[in-house]
Amino acid sequence: MTSLTDSVSITFSRETKGEQERMKLFQHLRQSILTHRKRLTSSIGVGLLRNVGSRRGVCASSDDAELKDLMEYMNSLKNYEKSGVPKDAGTDSEDGFDLGRMRRLLELLGNPHSKFKAVHIAGTKGKGSTAAFLSSILRAEGHSVGCYTSPHIQTIRERISMGRFGEPVSAKALRSLFHRIKKILDRAMEVENGRMSHFEVLTAMAFTLFAQENVGIAVIEAGLGGARDATNVICSSGLATSVITTIGEEHLAALGGSLESIATAKSGIIKHGRPVVLGGPFLPHIEHILRDKAFLMSSPVVLASDAGNRSKINGVSMLNGRPFQSCDIVIQLERDLKLFIELLDVKLYMLGTHQLQNAVTATCAALCLRNLGWRISDECIRTGLQQTHLLGRSQFLTSKEAQAIRLSDATILVDGAHTKESARALMETIKMTFPEAGLTLVVAMASDKDHLGFARECLSGGHVDGVVLTEASIAGSKSRTTAASLLRNCWIQASKELGIDVIHDKMSEHQDLSVDQLICLSKLGNKPILAAEASFPASLNTANQILRGRAGDRLGIVVITGSLHIVSLVLATLHHHG
Repeated sequence: MTSLTDSVSITFSRETKGEQERMKLFQHLRQSILTHRKRLTSSIGVGLLRNVGSRRGVCASSDDAELKDLMEYMNSLKNYEKSGVPKDAGTDSEDGFDLGRMRRLLELLGNPHSKFKAVHIAGTKGKGSTAAFLSSILRAEGHSVGCYTSPHIQTIRERISMGRFGEPVSAKALRSLFHRIKKILDRAMEVENGRMSHFEVLTAMAFTLFAQENVGIAVIEAGLGGARDATNVICSSGLATSVITTIGEEHLAALGGSLESIATAKSGIIKHGRPVVLGGPFLPHIEHILRDKAFLMSSPVVLASDAGNRSKINGVSMLNGRPFQSCDIVIQLERDLKLFIELLDVKLYMLGTHQLQNAVTATCAALCLRNLGWRISDECIRTGLQQTHLLGRSQFLTSKEAQAIRLSDATILVDGAHTKESARALMETIKMTFPEAGLTLVVAMASDKDHLGFARECLSGGHVDGVVLTEASIAGSKSRTTAASLLRNCWIQASKELGIDVIHDKMSEHQDLSVDQLICLSKLGNKPILAAEASFPASLNTANQILRGRAGDRLGIVVITGSLHIVSLVLATLHHHG
């Protein structure tokens, strides 16, 4: 086996019982906070950030002491990442999240979101990668850039990045800000009867940091949907451009129950007169929904998947032990806005056709900004794309890191894919990069994902030697974690639907066999083996057994996927081992 070393004015939602009293209280508190806010502005100052960690990640455990008070406060708030999002909460309806609550909090903080220009990014998949590409492009040109994304993998600091290298905000800066605005947050909680959420407070903190650090432009990723997301408080005058990457069937219940309602919710970030970049490709009727909203808002549309965009992957190569794909990015658009760029042999370390599309979408957004007067050269677009890395997306571990998780004879790829679309993209990337490799998957997923669809795409996407189903906590809780045994049942069902014979210990004739014996049967019959291990360390041991028993002289690949939370487990394990 061989081995191989990502200014808005305050508005209120429709009055309900007690709303007038809350408004009076809010106005009183607003006046009492003005003096405190002026002190805050002068005392926070500029330059609170410092470079931390490395380009591969940041140290989470060192945050524990410095951010103890902040994390205790944040953990006391309603966290929908932990509990799940209520039905229709992301729709622009009576059941949707109350944006008035977010606007009132920002008003108390001095409307920090009115002090910088923003690019607002929504979409089912590709938001984080597109935000990373665009932020890197802007930094390469020398712009002062803030970036706000979610969720985080190792530390909450990852969600807010600034500075020359786009490093996560320092624990010192975050702690300092928290203590300075704590009284404002407490008073906002009083106004809102305790209903401020984890995401709303963190979003407000990010916007406040961006304002205090005088960022010229902020790249802001929507958390859920768009129309009622806490980030959707940027008005037309503050928005440079909006971006909608893709539309897919994720968070269905929270976003109205259909692909059409999801598109409608995400189109809520389109603002009057501001250009919108559509990533895609989209189903024709979904693109029609997005274009209709843009027409109503008099917004120019840039379609990144337009036939005039002739971008392609030329091949995959290695540089310093890391794979990259050589790409040509050629964009020529005449409709709404005239945009053109030709970049040949761009080296992308974010692999796959989906990442090429994300890079093209980010490039279209950069060209829109250039069209609006922002200084962005072709060469800085190239440099920014080539320098983009993102934790947990197409991330290959080094040989030392593989050894730390006791998989020293394998190439380890960690990727947070968790939908059937992202599973398909992941399998296509593996097939393109390592066509002859022996493949073992380690998978953990949240309870609200399409487990069966994910399994189908993985099993049909290439030759899989083995799959180990395991479990990973989500936001520190098991409440949304899918049991490994339930995942195994889904993979068994998927294999039956696809007509793929698999070996597993729930088969009556195999119940008394050891893992090694099952692996031997799997190899003799050239059939994938399915195993379930609730313990993550045990799942890695089983993956190692499958790898050694099945790969032979082929390159052995272990792909750890299904959730960004299992990626977090991997990185936490690496940190524990130093």
